[in-house]
Amino acid sequence: MTALICGSMAYDTIMVFPDQFKNHILPDKVHILNVSFLVPHLRREYGGCAGNIAYNLHLLQEDPLILATVGHDFEPYAQWLSQQGLSAQCIKILDDHYTAQAYITTDINDNQITAFHPGAMSYSHENPVPADLGVSIGIIAPDGKQGMQEHAAQFAALNIPFIFDPGQGLPMLNGEELLHFIELADYAAFNDYESALVQERTGQSLEQLAARVKALIVTLGGQGSHIYTGGRRIDIPAAPIRHPADPTGCGDAYRAGLLYGLLNQHDWETTGRIASLLGAIKIEHPGTQNHHFSMHEFKQRYHAAFGAIL
Repeated sequence: MTALICGSMAYDTIMVFPDQFKNHILPDKVHILNVSFLVPHLRREYGGCAGNIAYNLHLLQEDPLILATVGHDFEPYAQWLSQQGLSAQCIKILDDHYTAQAYITTDINDNQITAFHPGAMSYSHENPVPADLGVSIGIIAPDGKQGMQEHAAQFAALNIPFIFDPGQGLPMLNGEELLHFIELADYAAFNDYESALVQERTGQSLEQLAARVKALIVTLGGQGSHIYTGGRRIDIPAAPIRHPADPTGCGDAYRAGLLYGLLNQHDWETTGRIASLLGAIKIEHPGTQNHHFSMHEFKQRYHAAFGAIL
């Protein structure tokens, strides 16, 4: 069984501001905002939601496929994927565009300000869901709007279950479009802020939205996550974090855990805890694709965190 990860591939420029944004932004002056943050620490990383999810899923010894469009500058990332044992066979290169670029500034409270250039990602609809590669589950992660819409329809037409995870792409979608995605999807995943926005735009409560899918997942940061399924809410605890370093990409790691649980037919309690632990491990490392572990180590941490055997 194979997971198809639809979403962005991006180069991330990650900067750390050693203060709080709120100390430098005057609420009554936001209409004339003109601020500059000195960021003494800067890193360039391989990222993008599809790349991050696939990387984390591969750490759990799965072999996901990435469906994405990238630019003429993708070769270093392609080499990285090859070194990690990840396939690039479903990635399409567009020579007239740049690969997507994210510029992320994080303050000491883990608040983030991000500027994003979509580049080739805007043409993701030119790379359709393959029908002949044995895909058993998919995910619609943030991508070009038309690509997200067409990939969802293609998954549905091929009877491939998928997770709808709009993330940073959520502002592009109105209430009617969101409901259509949810009707096509088997699962939906949002963070706490996104879930509030989806409720506002659709006029539906979480319970009403959950009734449209097999499971609705809402992540709550350090407070864990909630999984709404079968008319009940499962509360998933946050996994302990040993030494927090960088929250960037923790949501993508969590989504990889969801896919792993679904691929391996775990119950939702176990699946949520796998996702929670994967997110915690990511937070302990800078960047989005710099953490490593063996399955033996992961199972040991799972037992230590939750008192259960995986």
